[in-house]
Amino acid sequence: MAPIPFLGRLNIAEYIALVGSFLLVGLEALIRILTLALPSTIIQLCYRISRRLFNRFRSQASKKSESKNKNISTSIRNASDFVDLCALFGYYAEEHVVQTGDGYLLGLHRLAWRKGEEDQQVNHGKNSIRKNVVYMHHGLLMNSEVWVCLTEEQRCLPFKLVDKGYDVWFGNNRGNKYSKKSVHHSPTEVSFWDFSMDEFAFHDIPDSIAYILETTSAPSLSYIGFSQGTAQAFATLAIHPRLNDQVNVFIALAPAMSPAGLSNGIVDVLVKASPQVLYLLFGRRSILSSATMWQSILYPPIFVKTIDMGLSFLFGWHVRNISPSQKLAAYPHLYSFTSTKSVVHWFQIIRTKSFQMYDDDVQPVVSLSSVSKYTKVAKFPTRNIKTPIVLVYGGSDSLVDIDVMLKELPSHTIATKIPHYEHLDFLWAREVDTLVFPHVFDALESFCDAEHSKEEYDRYRSARHASLGAGMSRPPLPERYFSDDEETSQPMGSYVEVASTLPGGSTDETAKRGNGTSSDVPPIVNTKKRARISAEYDDSSEGSSPIAPSQVRNISTNEFSDMNGNGRTSPTTSKLRSVRSSSISSNLSFGDKGARGISLGAGKAVSGVSKGVETMGNMTTSSDDGGSTGAKRRGKR
Repeated sequence: MAPIPFLGRLNIAEYIALVGSFLLVGLEALIRILTLALPSTIIQLCYRISRRLFNRFRSQASKKSESKNKNISTSIRNASDFVDLCALFGYYAEEHVVQTGDGYLLGLHRLAWRKGEEDQQVNHGKNSIRKNVVYMHHGLLMNSEVWVCLTEEQRCLPFKLVDKGYDVWFGNNRGNKYSKKSVHHSPTEVSFWDFSMDEFAFHDIPDSIAYILETTSAPSLSYIGFSQGTAQAFATLAIHPRLNDQVNVFIALAPAMSPAGLSNGIVDVLVKASPQVLYLLFGRRSILSSATMWQSILYPPIFVKTIDMGLSFLFGWHVRNISPSQKLAAYPHLYSFTSTKSVVHWFQIIRTKSFQMYDDDVQPVVSLSSVSKYTKVAKFPTRNIKTPIVLVYGGSDSLVDIDVMLKELPSHTIATKIPHYEHLDFLWAREVDTLVFPHVFDALESFCDAEHSKEEYDRYRSARHASLGAGMSRPPLPERYFSDDEETSQPMGSYVEVASTLPGGSTDETAKRGNGTSSDVPPIVNTKKRARISAEYDDSSEGSSPIAPSQVRNISTNEFSDMNGNGRTSPTTSKLRSVRSSSISSNLSFGDKGARGISLGAGKAVSGVSKGVETMGNMTTSSDDGGSTGAKRRGKR
């Protein structure tokens, strides 16, 4: 039976969600109008009242914590732009402007100088200092500030890259804080905001990279993306084959390609049923433009709580790995302008479960089953990407469906899982420098040019397995480390500091204890419970470079041979034994049959990784000799 015209396009639950959304948006618009009409004295009064109410219901411990970390958090929160944020830590930043092929003016930022190098030339002229170039790109509704608004210098990835000798550049999407200008349109015009991820892929990313390579005279650069910044790279590399020769490695942090949907059921049903409804709710210009107004009115801790509630409501994120002081510092820099159309594009991707270009066709009034036979929106051909792809994703990130993603990516893609991490943790989490940065450094140091050779892949696997082995040797952390109360959580420090509180706290000794039972690990004084960080990293590396793709195949646990005492592969094939401990699991897990290549839980293969040797099928990868592809099985210690 054909649905009722117009009325049959949505069901009852969707109509309820639609009406509720209109009411909320109307209320928000009314409050915004009233706020704009209020004098500054009234706005300041509202700010003071919200501050008093918040402080009245707050604990003494949280008050002491805010007082302790107030200076740095306040300085970062009040910093006006990217340059000021870098100056707080003593780094000099440059600002650049690049014009895209369709007339948008994009702001680029550059960090190329270590402290004390400001008077030297970097990648400019024959006598200048030559440095490898890294390009970093932000996510949806963000700008370049999200990379540098951290409360600790050692947790800031760009600062660590500069100190390691890289020339670091930062991109900005059209329409955001640093790119709100065009030679053809004014931001007040609807035509200015008529862009989606298609324009990011066809213009913003390739034009920015071309400008950087021309300015630095570098033959290639390394790309680091976060969230939508990874999706833009997937799309760009897929439709620009020549760009694959200019990007030597693509590192995707919290990668986004085809999210499963939103955590909230009503909102998820609404956007999947009719993404065009967003145009009715938010118009065809910038989306959520009133966010900056709320930020100026609300007391910062209340604004932080509001953001946390929104993230929990939409995505199911608890944001426990980010400290309260970091939230106070970073959340004011979280939002930046973008078009409603770019968000509608994402909802089309969620609805169709396909990483495709923007669909300009209007949905028919009457749903016809045969329509799909005659129309098809072009997909981004991501399997054509030749650049090495390194994925680092969170096990608790609702926006990442790694199995679906790997099916749409080339076979040389390598994925690593941080089990307890959510989306924003890859920017601001407490242990981001110890859990995420090593994987970034391994990739940057292994893939140095655009040749994408077999030796580079082998070198990266060797370095990566060493990093995974070091990660597995970390001790469990006390539960108070993840507490929202920073007075109790922050003093615990990093993994190294926590390990030093354990008897015999060296990494080697900890690794030995990890192979036993939970009683093998001495308890930490005054800790009733332990919150363990699982070391179950997922390794979707096929163990071979694109040079020899025929070596890649799915391997079941029945095909895996036991290892004898001297590290050599036993000639007989037996069932894989699962030896589980409370701190480190040592069984192997593999991806589903439909996935491309192998998904190996390297964190579960403790014996292989801790010895620096991994044997799979007919190939062996060793952290000692750099690995060998297509060789006979062997196990060297």
